[in-house]
Amino acid sequence: MLDLYVDGDACPVKEEVLRVADRHGLQVYFVSNRWSRRANAPNVRQVVVPESFDAADDWIAEHIGPGDIAITADIPLAARCLKQEALVLGPSGKPFTEHGIGMALAMRDLNTHLRETGEIKGYVPGYTKQDRSRFLGELERMIQSLLPRG
Repeated sequence: MLDLYVDGDACPVKEEVLRVADRHGLQVYFVSNRWSRRANAPNVRQVVVPESFDAADDWIAEHIGPGDIAITADIPLAARCLKQEALVLGPSGKPFTEHGIGMALAMRDLNTHLRETGEIKGYVPGYTKQDRSRFLGELERMIQSLLPRG
């Protein structure tokens, strides 16, 4: 059974995930350290974890499996989900893959170091309509690739 696992604390695509999950009849797990009213539907399970470092990541990594999809911008969590043979999609619509995860982890570590030493400043680009559209298209493609044919 294909399930969707959402790293929910700062996820900008919750509504999109719900729409797509409803259309396909999929179970969604919103995992965060606080309760959210918007995730109140029969196919949604809200998992509230303690406010400790990586608690949501740990829960997702322990429960996700082959044929599931994780929605996260967290690169280390993406790597853990890929090791569990799940598909992983970032909120901007960029899939994480076995082929690219090593480079993504290395760039994350390099950028962290450069920010800590003051070489660069942190910058998070705004979330755009194009990101939302790309996310919806890629999520649909991933789901279709996992659904049985026939």
